[in-house]
Amino acid sequence: MTLQAERESAAARKSDGSVIRHLQKARRARLLFRWNLMAGTILLVAILGMVNYLSFRHFLRFDLSRTKLYSLSDKTLSILNSLTDTVNVIVFFQPQQEVYDEVENLIKEYQSACDRLHVEWVDPDRDLARAEELSRKFEVSEPNVVVFEYHGRRKYITADEIAEYDYSMVGLGRAPRKVSFKGEQAFSSAIYSVVSGERPKIYFLVGHGERGIFDYDPQKGYSRITREIQRDNLEVHTLDLAKKKRIPSDCSLLVIAAPRVPLADWEIDLIGEYLEDSGRLLVLADAYLETALEGLLEAWGVRLDNDIVLDPTRTLTGREIFITEYGNHPITEKLKGISSIFYTPRSVRPLEEETEAEAADRPRVTVLAMTSKAGWGERNLEDSTARFDPLEDIPGPVPVAVAVERGPAGSEADIRPTRLVVFGDGDFASNGALTGGDRNFFMNALNWLLERKDLLAIAPKEYEEARLLMTRGDLANLFWLTVVVIPGAVGLAGILIWWQRRE
Repeated sequence: MTLQAERESAAARKSDGSVIRHLQKARRARLLFRWNLMAGTILLVAILGMVNYLSFRHFLRFDLSRTKLYSLSDKTLSILNSLTDTVNVIVFFQPQQEVYDEVENLIKEYQSACDRLHVEWVDPDRDLARAEELSRKFEVSEPNVVVFEYHGRRKYITADEIAEYDYSMVGLGRAPRKVSFKGEQAFSSAIYSVVSGERPKIYFLVGHGERGIFDYDPQKGYSRITREIQRDNLEVHTLDLAKKKRIPSDCSLLVIAAPRVPLADWEIDLIGEYLEDSGRLLVLADAYLETALEGLLEAWGVRLDNDIVLDPTRTLTGREIFITEYGNHPITEKLKGISSIFYTPRSVRPLEEETEAEAADRPRVTVLAMTSKAGWGERNLEDSTARFDPLEDIPGPVPVAVAVERGPAGSEADIRPTRLVVFGDGDFASNGALTGGDRNFFMNALNWLLERKDLLAIAPKEYEEARLLMTRGDLANLFWLTVVVIPGAVGLAGILIWWQRRE
């Protein structure tokens, strides 16, 4: 082999070695890139998993609905925070049920606020075996029921109790319309019911033409407010003193709902003795009617006048008064900004003079609701064209509801204080007049009298219908905007981009 050939062979070997080293280096670079890519992917997955775990454990919830349909009230949160053991919640609901979504979202809010709720969802149509097992255990004979259980005590909430419907248009061939969602009120009441294990008894006095608690008459009946009371974990009974001759020892609250004839003297004496023994009394007194309770109430620092209260600045027809002025009291602290409607009420005022009781034990009278300064108490009931007479009438603002308490306030002592609430109207709680504000006012008074701080009324959430009202001009503008302007702008932008790329 010549010297030139050897040199060419050596150069070829050197070139092959350089290529091999280059290929090896490229292979190592590709391998390193793959390992880096794999490590980066694993690290990214780990970070995403960690972020997902942390977001699952620590998150913020927002209720973006216009009516705050799923936001829990302070009363519900107070009940949930007081739980010391697990409450079982079994939801027997069909997914096609109209209020299923509302129930599901509300239950999730309860679970988010409290970890002591154990919730089990059972579809009666699909999970037949489990549904049959739980149906036998909890004695559920129909679907669309929510069962709350705590230490063997149970409370059942049906779909009818969760939503309120308007059936006024059913006769015209239209479907019932959902008016309000009462799930929170029903669920919180059920939880309180099974946890507390006790149901205070409320007695409505009868025998004097009082409002009927099971009367469905829209003007005089009290069946709606009775249903609200029962849903608030309270027992409702009637009491005829002419038959019983005494107030039962298990009476947690006595209600006198607008009697049409005066009570007998011996009945007044029984009620007076009941109050002296730390009793609780709720009085609703209509105008134009004598109740014989006037003297008893004066002994407790309350004057029930024989008048009608008028307020031309807070009325539409002249017979109702929109109450927006409230006193400073636990009953009314949640009513700020909410209107109650009273119908030709009579005035209920604190007595200005001293009572016979000693100053330290004198009943404390607080005004709960009043008219504006333009209102007055008209004492001339025969005058059809009522005008304020400063010499005879009661100047505004005129109180129409008061609360009375005698004894230690709050938890200062073990002695149970006597409590009274007097409304100068009985119509506001009737079936046809019961608005959201009236319902809250009545139930707040009831629960204050019973010292049930956790159950001052939870108002139903109203459904709002969002309607888009448009004129012919609005429709024409909408047509040009959606059919001509927006598509034309998109097309013009496309043409301009194509022209620029072409150049």
